[in-house]
Amino acid sequence: MALLYRTFLPLFLHIFLLSGSVWTKVELSMHESVEVYLGDSAQIPCQYSFTNGYNMSSFVMIQWFVSFAGNNSRVRIFYADGNQQIADNNTEYTGRITVTSDQKGAQLTIQDIQISDKREFFCQVNGLAAGNAEGKTHLRVFARPEAPVIEGVLDGISVTNKHPSKVASCEARNGFPKPNITWYKNGVPLISKPGHVKMLILVTREYSGFYSVQSTLEYKVVKEDKDALFSCEVSFFVPGAVRTVESDSINITVHYPTTMVKMWKESPQGLVKEGDTVKLRCQGDGNPIFNRTQEPDKDLKGNGDSLILPPVSRKDSGIYQCRPLDIDGDTKVKGEMQLTVHYLDPAVVEPKDSELVVRGEHLIATCNALSSLKTHVVWYKDGKQVGQNNTLPLNDATYETTGEYTCEVSVPSFPALHTSGSVHIIVHGGPQLLGVDQVLQAESAGRVVNLSCEAVGYPVPSISWNIVGSQSWDEVVSKANEHMAHSVVSVKVTSDINALCNVSNNMGAEVKIFSIKAIPSITSAAPFSPAEGSGVIIVVIILCLLLLATLGSILYFLHKKGKILCGRSGKQEITKEKTTKDDIVVEMKTNTKNEEAILLKAVNGDKKGPNDQ
Repeated sequence: MALLYRTFLPLFLHIFLLSGSVWTKVELSMHESVEVYLGDSAQIPCQYSFTNGYNMSSFVMIQWFVSFAGNNSRVRIFYADGNQQIADNNTEYTGRITVTSDQKGAQLTIQDIQISDKREFFCQVNGLAAGNAEGKTHLRVFARPEAPVIEGVLDGISVTNKHPSKVASCEARNGFPKPNITWYKNGVPLISKPGHVKMLILVTREYSGFYSVQSTLEYKVVKEDKDALFSCEVSFFVPGAVRTVESDSINITVHYPTTMVKMWKESPQGLVKEGDTVKLRCQGDGNPIFNRTQEPDKDLKGNGDSLILPPVSRKDSGIYQCRPLDIDGDTKVKGEMQLTVHYLDPAVVEPKDSELVVRGEHLIATCNALSSLKTHVVWYKDGKQVGQNNTLPLNDATYETTGEYTCEVSVPSFPALHTSGSVHIIVHGGPQLLGVDQVLQAESAGRVVNLSCEAVGYPVPSISWNIVGSQSWDEVVSKANEHMAHSVVSVKVTSDINALCNVSNNMGAEVKIFSIKAIPSITSAAPFSPAEGSGVIIVVIILCLLLLATLGSILYFLHKKGKILCGRSGKQEITKEKTTKDDIVVEMKTNTKNEEAILLKAVNGDKKGPNDQ
């Protein structure tokens, strides 16, 4: 029912208006165009009014239509009257449009603008007896293109070319509407000129509706263009304005005849060695072509007036030339230079890696390194210099000869060149004891003595002990390396000991003898020196003898003076005038000869006289 109402009501009103008298008129105004960015919302206003005092509250019907591209047909997308507002179904605007209206007009709003929305939108107003009116607005959609990308030709361009040559290409993608490209040289726009400047334009309409534009510049270069900067600029429309974006600037290589050429090595400074990156320069009044005299028909790719040689080898040595790019082939004007790439090969040492030498034999080690310059060789062992020549003689090899020998090869005139090599010498032979036989003294009161035995040899010798005179001993150290063995035993001394250190390998054996003399310990109450004790005894004996001699002299003197009376019987009584109970009586039996004998005996000790037989 609603469909019949929406279909036949406009027709009924149209017939009614044609049959009736026109008492009033509808006046309607719309913008000629509305401009909007892709993805934004667009507002299209439709303003209307009635003349001759038409009542605005009376029936008014508003319809919106959109045209189809490429033909004059159109389709309705919205209907409204005093009772209802309806967006038509199954159109590309269903769900994307809204209409707001008042007594002065209506406004159509479109969400999420697409490129396909670039078309005409119609607003139709019917006021029954007041008649009807229609207006249209063209919706314009804009999308900024991507920044322009410029690419110059990689090869140089000769001034002798008779026609314009391709210089560069410029592309601007995904714009709407179609962007335009303008070329510049040193900031001045280039204009097409037959025989000198030509621009080729290629426009592509993408499936998405965007435009991509590519422009190729063909230009007849002259010598002065060697320093020129070329660029392109893309211009495009935006709502209410025109915007531009400029590309980067590029320089092209221009080849032109030259009359003077000078060539030299710019880097590295000084001598060149293998692995260096070499830069050669060619100076003149034109861009040159490079080559080597060894390969005259092979041009080397340069960069303007420079030739870069990547990490070079000795094969790159030779004479290098630069000559002008000349169509006529005149190569009389050229520059050249000799490039020598120096080298030093890795050192070659003989014998290689390691070598066995029998003890006492001779060996000659050699070290050589191929070089383009004079070399100097130095041999080292354990960080100390042991030789200074390509050959290193090792005469009468001993175990001290064993070790790592390193030869260092250098180039005095080019210190950056150096190499090295090494050889490991191993002396093969029976064991050799370090140190001599030893005689030791130690107290026998349980003192512990450490005995050390060390030997060198190859194969590494083994060590065993044979200790005579002690049952209490232990090996406290036992270690060995590539050519040396070391052992230490701890021996408790209780008596004289003989210790034998036996070392051996499959080349021989040796023995080291330790003799330990036990010293008896002396115990005393106080610290005592034997020398001091003997002196004291002698002094005491002498003092006793002196005292006895003095006593004998006194007695003899008293006897001679008659102070001591003795009978012949050898018995004498000595009586004092006054005696007491405490008086002492001494009775002595003697004779003169006996007295003298006693005195002599006291002085001379126990020695017997001639009459004492």
